[in-house]
Amino acid sequence: MIPRRARVLLPACAMLLVLPSPAPRAQDAAGGISAVEVSTEGRKIYQEICQACHMADARGGSGAGAGIPALADNSRLADKAFAIEVVVKGRGGMPWFTDILTPQQIAAVLTHVRSDFNAYTDPVTVEEVEMIAGKAGATAEE
Repeated sequence: MIPRRARVLLPACAMLLVLPSPAPRAQDAAGGISAVEVSTEGRKIYQEICQACHMADARGGSGAGAGIPALADNSRLADKAFAIEVVVKGRGGMPWFTDILTPQQIAAVLTHVRSDFNAYTDPVTVEEVEMIAGKAGATAEE
């Protein structure tokens, strides 16, 4: 029998196998990754992984999937730490994604969701993801 966690993660892991290798990303004036490239990468990750549950329009599930929350127009996503924590630690039926997404990918997809489906224009940074992921790892090891 396949453990519940494996049954949830297997489809997501299978989707990662079809993701193309990350393309070189453009640098902005300060030497960081440009918002355009992050949004492109984030959109691709959303389409390949997240929209299977949260739907293409990010409006969440209906019918049998009614418990899947909408990401579009979601005031809780104004808090970047909350959004990062959900992806890093999981919540309810959503698994954590630190085993299959890099901090860069998590930052990109959250920046995409927060800006394209909401009006939160400040990007999620890799440093913010790593800080919360580090705290999650320390908590799990204790």
